[in-house]
Amino acid sequence: MGTYTHLSQDPKRYAIGGFMPTGGDVAPPRRSFGLGESELGIASNIDHTLRGQLTFSLPPEGGADVEEAYIQTLALGQGFTLKAGRFLSGIGYMNEQHAHAWDFADAPLAYKVMLGGQLRNDGVQLRWVAPTDLFVEFGAEAASGGPFPSTDRNKNGSNLGALFAHVGGDVGVSNSWRVGLSALQSSPRDRQYDDVDSLGNAVTNSFSGKSRTWVGDFVWKWAPEGNAQVHGLIVQGEYFHRREDGALAFDVNGANVDGGYASTQSGFYGQAVYEFLPRWRVGYRCDRLDSGSPSIGLVGDGTLSAADFPLLASYQPKRNSLMFDYSASEFSRVRLQLAREQSLPNVTDNQL
Repeated sequence: MGTYTHLSQDPKRYAIGGFMPTGGDVAPPRRSFGLGESELGIASNIDHTLRGQLTFSLPPEGGADVEEAYIQTLALGQGFTLKAGRFLSGIGYMNEQHAHAWDFADAPLAYKVMLGGQLRNDGVQLRWVAPTDLFVEFGAEAASGGPFPSTDRNKNGSNLGALFAHVGGDVGVSNSWRVGLSALQSSPRDRQYDDVDSLGNAVTNSFSGKSRTWVGDFVWKWAPEGNAQVHGLIVQGEYFHRREDGALAFDVNGANVDGGYASTQSGFYGQAVYEFLPRWRVGYRCDRLDSGSPSIGLVGDGTLSAADFPLLASYQPKRNSLMFDYSASEFSRVRLQLAREQSLPNVTDNQL
């Protein structure tokens, strides 16, 4: 996948105000021409009881990353399916989709700050689909932790757990819908991020405690007589709500002082994509975040000031995106995307 990117702000200094950096791949791509990220996927039935999936991510810097590598049952019966290995979590709506299947060139802001771009983990997942005309699905996951919002705890058992439920169906022959609710919990330990203190010195801080995220998702699809090859409309959105509480350590490589920490943060995106001619589409996406006002013990007791935690200062980032794309076939797509992003106070990034 190739890209050309024009940004009014330097992507190397990209940050989202009010939220701890995730360490994930959340910044816009580099300016000018770039290779982008490619994928190589291998899938096959192992036997009559199991299938396997292996997906390599090929970053432009070179090398390869195992994005997914799992086995999945084919014959548990009674609507149950078990998956084990490394996989994209089933929470929300977009998270299980690979980036090349997204309707926009990048992840919504809520995915960036809540999931580090996209949540994947090593673990097991159990799904159950009810034997009803209405689509009803329940799922549960237990994983090792590691990527944001968790950390690698180097301990036995599960360090991250998720539950999700989805319900959907058809309205006539031209419309279909699905709604879902998900819950994610982890216990990060020494989850580090870089910031600057009130004097402008670089510091590394860390959070340890509990992280709980709830996700509500919705999608509505319309195609005349169910034929999405001519015209179609997809409206979707997801709302995130996260609560974290525990201890926040300041300057772990220097002063190394800590105190209590609690935050309640939220965000959502809503988007609509319309196919106005066969293979031609136009779409709009609205992103909004609310960092809330965190309770920082080191500030409350006078040890430090709020200026020592500039990235945690209350802010409401936002972004508006417009895209046009053309697909010559199901295997190729050319897209133009324009966005106006205000992820930091008094900073506007116009993106192409």
